[in-house]
Amino acid sequence: MEHLSQKEKITIMIAIIGAMFFAAVNQTIVGNALPKIVADLGGLDYYSWVFTIYMLTSAITTILVGKLSDIYGRKPFILIGIFIFMVGAFLSGLSKDIIQLITYRGIQGFGAGMIMSTAFTAVGDLFAPRERGRWQGAMGAVFGISSVFGPTLGGYIVDNLEWKWVFWVFLPLGIVAAILIWKLFPKAEKKEGESVDYLGSIFLTTTIVPALLAFSWAGTKYDWNSTQIISLFASAIFSLILFILVERKAKSPILPLYLFKNSIFTISNIIGFAIGVAMFGGVMYIPYFVQGVLGFSATHSSFITMTMTLGLVFASGVGGQIITKTGKYKLQAIIGLIVTTVGMFLFTTMNAGTSQWLLIFYLVLVGLGLGVGMTVFTLTVQNAVDQRYLGVATAISQLFRSVGGTVGVAIMGTVLNQRMSDKMAESFAEVSKQAAAVPPEMQDKLAELQNPQLLLDHAKLAEIQQSLPEEMIVFFEKIVSMLQDSLSFALSGVFMTAAIIMILAVFLTLFLKEIPLRSSSDALPDTHRKQHEKEKLTKQPV
Repeated sequence: MEHLSQKEKITIMIAIIGAMFFAAVNQTIVGNALPKIVADLGGLDYYSWVFTIYMLTSAITTILVGKLSDIYGRKPFILIGIFIFMVGAFLSGLSKDIIQLITYRGIQGFGAGMIMSTAFTAVGDLFAPRERGRWQGAMGAVFGISSVFGPTLGGYIVDNLEWKWVFWVFLPLGIVAAILIWKLFPKAEKKEGESVDYLGSIFLTTTIVPALLAFSWAGTKYDWNSTQIISLFASAIFSLILFILVERKAKSPILPLYLFKNSIFTISNIIGFAIGVAMFGGVMYIPYFVQGVLGFSATHSSFITMTMTLGLVFASGVGGQIITKTGKYKLQAIIGLIVTTVGMFLFTTMNAGTSQWLLIFYLVLVGLGLGVGMTVFTLTVQNAVDQRYLGVATAISQLFRSVGGTVGVAIMGTVLNQRMSDKMAESFAEVSKQAAAVPPEMQDKLAELQNPQLLLDHAKLAEIQQSLPEEMIVFFEKIVSMLQDSLSFALSGVFMTAAIIMILAVFLTLFLKEIPLRSSSDALPDTHRKQHEKEKLTKQPV
């Protein structure tokens, strides 16, 4: 796409960013709105599937479309992705029950996977590696803005309009983005000699789906050592073995395994996985601390956590500009990850006496670190591979980070539950004798108070307090304080786990080889040229 003018490239990128924002904000807007939607549709038992199905379908299409777009070009897939996403969004607004909503969210996920995969890869098509920094930063900022704007807008819509508008409000943006991409994005010619690896696609899907389900359900729906979770992991491992065997013989593999022989590609993806574990697994528990330990409302909590996102958005933009100007990225990655690690460690020092302003400082620190560090690793992956593998390489990078997030949520959830139960058992042993003196008619209230979930339901907590006789108020306050200490103790373990994983990411970054950012998107990296030539020789007829 070297023939395009800079103005044409920028116009195309604006359209792509619009499509990406359309997909990203539709993902975040549902969060605050979903409780009311489920209250209307029913099916609370299937609540988590609204998120799970979206994650599964988007993960599958991200990796499959990555390879297919290398063969057929990005344009058809980003257009098909926008169309499928819009159909899923429109149908979601028409849902009559929870099963329909889950089905239509699955359709949205298929479209989202196509949009995300092709959007990030399109940056590599349009710009040389040296220029990609600022655009990768801008696209990272899109996710930050959508995570601030989406939940707030979703809450407003369900409070003031019919909930279907949560899914419909951004449909015009999707139409505009599709028209611009259709008119402006160049059409690529199909690469001759490339075939679709159907068998590899099947085994890759049967590896990803059970693995993600296992990590999603482990420690929550089922125990880690339950038959269901062990069976899912065993199925994923078996499919992975078959997948590797198939890919080694495939003429045009859906996921070229030799890419992992490139140390830059492999280390970058492992670091991306670690960032996903720490970021999604650690940072998502901050609202638990704000609402459960500090006692602020959900609205107040959203304003506090927004500061981290704003720091991330700012640092993503600045970090991208620095990479574009200097052509260097390793030092920036190390500094960003170290700052994130320090912020995560500072989270472990928090307790019920921590001021919200100190928490905001820690959040901004983590946001700045993530914004500077995260910009790097998609860029290093793209810079390290041949242009013909750009789509699949970018898709693998996104998949590693997404799976890391899923694994992180599972691991942190297990850490939280284990430490919470241990601390509560220790704390409530101290008041067991006092509890024995509580009148029998108050014993049910006492048992109800021993549920840590109450800390997140301030209205219910106030209702229990008002129903107690005056002589039990001091006892009530003591139990609430113990609950807060238990939750704070449990969350400290979560944040420490995230900090340790970030230390691992920093350590791995030290081994990341820094190669010059190419000034032409068609240039073949030196680290790949020898392997590429070797591959061609081995495929020549004897």
